Amino acid sequence: MTNAGERSFLGRGWKFPLQVNPNGTIAAARYEQSIEESIYLILTTAPGERVMLPAFGCGIHDQVFAPNNSATTALVVDRVRRALVAFEPRVDVLTVSADTAPEQPNVLLIRVDYRIRSNNTLGNLVYPFYITEGT
Repeated sequence: MTNAGERSFLGRGWKFPLQVNPNGTIAAARYEQSIEESIYLILTTAPGERVMLPAFGCGIHDQVFAPNNSATTALVVDRVRRALVAFEPRVDVLTVSADTAPEQPNVLLIRVDYRIRSNNTLGNLVYPFYITEGT
């Protein structure tokens, strides 16, 4: 079993979404959880939302009113991959894919498979992206 000092290079930061512990302190995310929350934060942030980092985020939010077709799916996959490569240097993005959720034609399930560079740990995340098709 590894001790906490051996994994400290993976990082530690505020838990996302922001939470307060029962003792009144800000909840923290550590190690692999910190990386997963960072990926989620990148995917949920639209470029331009952060005043001091206007390029930060993922441009999938421009596709909310796009038709749910293969062109939209390819664009979403490309934007997710580019955002993660640009803003999460602790991981290698292995695959990004998106499929329509069963029985929910307005939901794209974006799956991200990644490897943590420093210790070769594999991880994955599925992010639901809601599309309201424009007519």
